[in-house]
Amino acid sequence: MSRRIVCLRHGQTLWNVEHRFQGHTDIPLDETGLAQAARAASLLASLRPTSIVSSDLRRANDTGLALGRLVGLDVAVDKDFRERGGGAWEGLTREEISAGWPAEYLAWEAPGGEPVPDVAERVAVAMRRWAATLDDDGLLVVASHGAALRLGIARLLGLPEELWPALGGLGNCSWSVLEEGRKGWRLLEHNAGTLPEPINSDDIPNI
Repeated sequence: MSRRIVCLRHGQTLWNVEHRFQGHTDIPLDETGLAQAARAASLLASLRPTSIVSSDLRRANDTGLALGRLVGLDVAVDKDFRERGGGAWEGLTREEISAGWPAEYLAWEAPGGEPVPDVAERVAVAMRRWAATLDDDGLLVVASHGAALRLGIARLLGLPEELWPALGGLGNCSWSVLEEGRKGWRLLEHNAGTLPEPINSDDIPNI
């Protein structure tokens, strides 16, 4: 058996619906998000997780807690799993961002925000740190955020930075599964549990 990591994105928030950059702003799940978290928990419980950790932001923590309650596990909190900081863009819509910072919008680099390589590194390091606490057949669920998880997965897999955009985003309460093999981590599933609806995230826009 191999150690596995399930990377679970949080449920929907009002700012997701309004296409606002959330970043480090602590926005709660809305009613739809709470229902999504419950649905994801009911599906992921069958994988028999042995450990759960979440971002310190409540939209991710509440998503993790829904699973924790169902499977009888405590949910640890690690700030290193929080979303990419959005600097001056937090709370703004994509239309407001593109109008105010057209060049930065194309590069998806917020003034005062967190650089992409820094996010990828902190999330990947945290994944390795928590995976090291697992038994050989353990399964860790990380409840986190769209951009943070995509970047952390790409870094953990050792993809060169120019290929990171090739890894698509995660829908609300969708997940990816990583497994540790003899030659490192590999991606078994990506964006599983997706419903036929658009992905609303702080991640790079489709432009």
